[in-house]
Amino acid sequence: MRKKIAALLTAATLAFAASAGAQDWPRKAVTIVVPFPAGGATDMLGRALATTMQLQLGKPFVVENRAGAGGTVGAAQVARAPADGYTLLVTSLAPLAITPHLIKNLSFDPRRDFDLLTVAVEAPNVLVVPASSPHKSLADVIAYEKAHPGRMTFASSGSGASDHLTAELMWQQSGTTGLHVPYKGGAPAIADLLGGQVDASFQNVNAVLPHIKAGKLRALVVTGTKRSSVLPDVPTLAESGVTNLSVTSWQAVAAPKGLPPELRRKIHAALIAALGDRELRQRFAALGLEVVGNTPEQFVAYQQAEYTRWKKVIDTGNITAD
Repeated sequence: MRKKIAALLTAATLAFAASAGAQDWPRKAVTIVVPFPAGGATDMLGRALATTMQLQLGKPFVVENRAGAGGTVGAAQVARAPADGYTLLVTSLAPLAITPHLIKNLSFDPRRDFDLLTVAVEAPNVLVVPASSPHKSLADVIAYEKAHPGRMTFASSGSGASDHLTAELMWQQSGTTGLHVPYKGGAPAIADLLGGQVDASFQNVNAVLPHIKAGKLRALVVTGTKRSSVLPDVPTLAESGVTNLSVTSWQAVAAPKGLPPELRRKIHAALIAALGDRELRQRFAALGLEVVGNTPEQFVAYQQAEYTRWKKVIDTGNITAD
């Protein structure tokens, strides 16, 4: 009987502590881990959220870039952190839906080791070619690839990255093949694309929008289900004849698994409030990023669907991280 009473008292104490922790969160600095280098789309989101949440909540939000292994180094760090609300992960889809299919023996499972909070923003990829390219449309690209299988080069930020897998998915859906040219990051891939060393690339809209507007790159097609607000004259894949294919790159927020429910609700509410900030939304809209801000339950279902989808693409294409 004494043991049962002690156990009940312990449980009650822990529940009270968790409730109290949720009520006064944040009472100290919150670390936002971005598992990619500074300067990219995910880092931009992390810093925008940090600035806005710090203003709204009155406590420091500090961004820590922990890049490596397709985002899995930083993701693993967050998976190991205490589930107390003071370590958050702001990440692209890669560590949560793609990289686990490419790297064996990861120290975390993206389906079990995180509390998924919200998909923050999403944007389509855009197929771009140098301004000097003879290809003026997706139809030109597909016709060339059918006539010259495996010859047209497609740059990516690395094997298994979203830009690589978008190209692989297009090849699978259209019955064509190209030549994948992986780089160590998006910046060198775009640099060689601008220089004409490679023929094409599926890039995040925000990464290449300035080059498109400057006339240095030609946008052929966007990969979303609708046209991009910042590229209204560029058709979708479906409009260009490739149906049953749409791809969006997304960035999201997660926490170590085990957040107390009340704390999880409070953090989610704070994230939604930050994503509702007018200045933040205007900044993202100008880059072609659409604010999502869904619920944890919706995020879980979405992550599962994306995890399954990209596994199929990777398995079909025999894609490796090498």
